[in-house]
Amino acid sequence: MRHLILLSSVLLAACTTVPPTNVHQPMTVRPEARPVLATGNGAIYQAGNSRPLFEDRRARFVGDTITVKITENTSASKKASNNLTRSGSQSASVTAFAGLPVGGLNGLDLSADSATKFAGKGDAANNAVFTGNLTVTVIDVLPNGNLLVSGEKQIAIGAEQEFIRVSGVVNPAFVDFSNTVDSAKIADARIEYKSSGQIADGQVMGWLARFFLSVLPF
Repeated sequence: MRHLILLSSVLLAACTTVPPTNVHQPMTVRPEARPVLATGNGAIYQAGNSRPLFEDRRARFVGDTITVKITENTSASKKASNNLTRSGSQSASVTAFAGLPVGGLNGLDLSADSATKFAGKGDAANNAVFTGNLTVTVIDVLPNGNLLVSGEKQIAIGAEQEFIRVSGVVNPAFVDFSNTVDSAKIADARIEYKSSGQIADGQVMGWLARFFLSVLPF
C-alpha cells in the first residue's frame, strides 16, 4: 500500500499542469458555415473565392482573428498618516475628618495623570508594465455588433511553459486598417501571463505548509 501511495505521488509530481484561466471560453472556435456562392464566371473578381469587393479585411465574423497590441502600464500609489494625542489629569485632597477614626488621612493629596499618544503612517505603491502582441479569435458577435474575442499563446522554453491569454469585448470601430486593436480599447479585458514548470513550482508554498499556515493559531 505504501509503494502505491509513493508511486501516485511521483506520477502527480511529474505531470505538468496548465495554470487555470479566467479568460472567456472557448479560446478558439471554428468559423460559421458561409452560404455557397456562385461559381466563377470568367471575370477577374470571383465572388465565391473572396470577400465582397468593397469589404476590408477587418474581423467581423465568428472565427475571424484580430491582433491585440498589449500595452498595459498601470501605476498606483497611496499614502496615509494618522496622529492622535490624548492627555488627562485628576487631583483630590482630604481637608479634614474631625472626630472621625480616619482623622489620620487629614491633609492627604491624591493625584492621577494619564496620557495616550498614537502615530501611524502607511505607504503603498504598485507599478506594472506588460507589452506584447497576441492574435485572438472572435468567439461571438454580440447583438450590437461588438466582438467577443479570446486567445492564448503558449511558449515552451526547456521544461518551462509560459501562457499568455487575452479576452474581452472589442468595438469594431476601434480596429484599425491592419486588423489590430490596442488592449486599452478592449472592454472587460482579461489579460494573463502565467508559467508552469519547476521554476514556477519553486515559487509556490507546498500544500502541507499551506495547511499548517491556515490552521495554526500562532
